[in-house]
Amino acid sequence: MSFKELQLCTPLLKAIADEGYTTPTPVQAQAIPYILSGRDMLAGAQTGTGKTAGFTLPMLELFSREQNPQSKKRNIRALILTPTRELAAQVGESVKTYGKYLPYKSAIIFGGVGANPQINAINNGIDILIATPGRLLDLINQRVVNLSHVEMFVLDEADRMLDMGFIRDIKKVIALLPAKRQNLLFSATYSDEIKKLCESILKNPAIVEVARRNTSSELVKQSVIFVDCKRKSSLLGHLIEKNKWEQVLVFTRTKHGANRLSEYLTKMNISSAAIHGNKSQGARTKALSDFKANKVKVLVATDIAARGIDIDSLPHVVNFELPNISEDYVHRIGRTGRAGNGGEAVSLVCVDEFDYLKGIEKLIKKTLDKSTIEGYEPDPSIKAEPIQQGRGGGSRGNSNHRPKSNNNSSPKKRDSSTHNRDRNRR
Repeated sequence: MSFKELQLCTPLLKAIADEGYTTPTPVQAQAIPYILSGRDMLAGAQTGTGKTAGFTLPMLELFSREQNPQSKKRNIRALILTPTRELAAQVGESVKTYGKYLPYKSAIIFGGVGANPQINAINNGIDILIATPGRLLDLINQRVVNLSHVEMFVLDEADRMLDMGFIRDIKKVIALLPAKRQNLLFSATYSDEIKKLCESILKNPAIVEVARRNTSSELVKQSVIFVDCKRKSSLLGHLIEKNKWEQVLVFTRTKHGANRLSEYLTKMNISSAAIHGNKSQGARTKALSDFKANKVKVLVATDIAARGIDIDSLPHVVNFELPNISEDYVHRIGRTGRAGNGGEAVSLVCVDEFDYLKGIEKLIKKTLDKSTIEGYEPDPSIKAEPIQQGRGGGSRGNSNHRPKSNNNSSPKKRDSSTHNRDRNRR
């Protein structure tokens, strides 16, 4: 199938050709016809499958088919809600890229930066608004944003939205939308909460699923290396130098851990930058830009900050620490193996993280390859201890700190305080 067969208009086909694409990805081939027919849709698509173009292209196509002249005052006709600033920026870039030969205007709004430029953009008139929940509600309360004319509502990465504790904000936004609208919900993983959300938003939806539920990308080679916590940093440096990795995205569990690891790698003469919720938006944008441009070899990131990282040919992802929520593993490794390219995901696992590893393998229904590296073998005398999840926390990580045992600790759920902290990072 070609994009032309999807009955897209000439300006869209020209923009697609400018990007060098000729054939739609599976999610695009399945989703675009449903969206063009006006149906609500639930799409189960992992990151890197082309889902963003899967809804921006038909959105722009539907607008272009309307013959009504644009009124003097532009109204917001489409709302795209995303969980993070980086993802909002990515989606906004997609709208501009594919809509460059069309007359529609868009704006991106998120927290962490001054609101005035965003307010000015909205006041000048826009057709498409891409937003994170917090800043959107702020501007609604200031009566800057009016959602009464929205024709299409897109909830992107809905699973992450719920994980970050945005469910109340989502419901507040939905309550302000017109009853008659088209709804599109995208999620890489499923849960009972996602099912409930779908039931409350979607009406007789078309179902598109391009990968098995809760599975990791088939294009990503996954492996586990067992190592003691305190030796993870030196092992990572060893792997980067020995394998001559030139572009590596590394995940830590906490923002402080990201800072420490980035500083350690820099001292090893491995160019590195950290990206997390405590960084200013300018610093996050620069770090990501430098990483994409290969000005820094390693980008160390927390889950929330890395959500919008979109690099088609990113070769390596390293889980320096396993996530305490199994679904996050799927999102992490989905940063590689994108756009049909292969990739490698390596997890450095210490004895404290064995329960997390079991949960991940259960979720993805796959036993990961496991090994040790000569000279970095784990000390069998070290016993597992609960991983601390406190504020600013860090697991035992690379320090010698051993938290007190807590038999009630569980790697499967986040408490409400974690949700609140996550929301503050948006």
